[in-house]
Amino acid sequence: MTPFTYARADGVADAIRLGAEPATAYLGGGTNLVDLMRETIARPDRVVDVTGLSAEIEDTADGGLLIGAAVRNTALAEHPVVRTRYPALARAILAGASPQIRNMATVGGNLLQRTRCTYFYDTDGANCNKRVPGAGCDAAEGFNRIHAILGASPACVATHPSDMCVAFAALDATVHIDGVGGARTLPFGDLHRLPGDRPDQDTVLAPGELITAISLPALPLARHSTYRKVRDRASYAFALVSVAAALRVDDGRIGDVRIALGGVAHKPWRALKAEAVLRGAVPSDALFGEAALAELADAHPLRDNGFKIELVKRTLVAVLGDLAGAHA
Repeated sequence: MTPFTYARADGVADAIRLGAEPATAYLGGGTNLVDLMRETIARPDRVVDVTGLSAEIEDTADGGLLIGAAVRNTALAEHPVVRTRYPALARAILAGASPQIRNMATVGGNLLQRTRCTYFYDTDGANCNKRVPGAGCDAAEGFNRIHAILGASPACVATHPSDMCVAFAALDATVHIDGVGGARTLPFGDLHRLPGDRPDQDTVLAPGELITAISLPALPLARHSTYRKVRDRASYAFALVSVAAALRVDDGRIGDVRIALGGVAHKPWRALKAEAVLRGAVPSDALFGEAALAELADAHPLRDNGFKIELVKRTLVAVLGDLAGAHA
């Protein structure tokens, strides 16, 4: 591990001051950053501990929810308001990791975790543009079973690993950010980047900017939401494909819908094309399949992951069928 200095921030202003130094990394639960440092993938000169930031979960004036960035994953999944008003989020977190990791990991850290691409972690000879810009992408022609079918580029075919983020994308979350340039908010879907020619840049955060909270809107639709994860084994595995969805049926037609996909792209993938097909239509398995194919029209499978197209379709049909059946 490369030598570094450590500082513990006593609040947002202090964290921003400390984080303004070059080559600084923010430390939450450390469940991803520490691994990256051990592998010498991340080499910060300074680590700023931000576990002293807000760990509160609060109702907002408009009926939504404000989640502090230092909230532990377990606390969020077990919160009664999350379980009742946003069940897709609770289920995504519980599907995401072992209890020990959920007890340590923070919400802000979960948003910023890095890909689990094998070539990204292989520092002994693999070429990876995300790790070393300009090095190449061995995954594109290598073993790419877990890799992206949507939104990839010749520079990178990695996928985003988070389950929680897929639910946040489907539930129209907002990210609250602060930094030396002042505070700002972003729609959740705008936080993470597609790879383009700079896959080393996972998000649009500027150097020294800090995620302080995530807010969920007062979305009645979210009560009728769920999350399904398809993986190689039931215990502690990243998604091959996952679906977070919320559905409302009014008088036999789909009144509103939200869908996001995981395991298919460099970022949590909001399925806007599928949503457009579904709104106003009579729910059926045939319709759900049509919506999935509309979303997958631009998919570009690699040598080993073409099965993901059919897997997305079947998973989405099953999830929407369950949600529609709950309205029957």
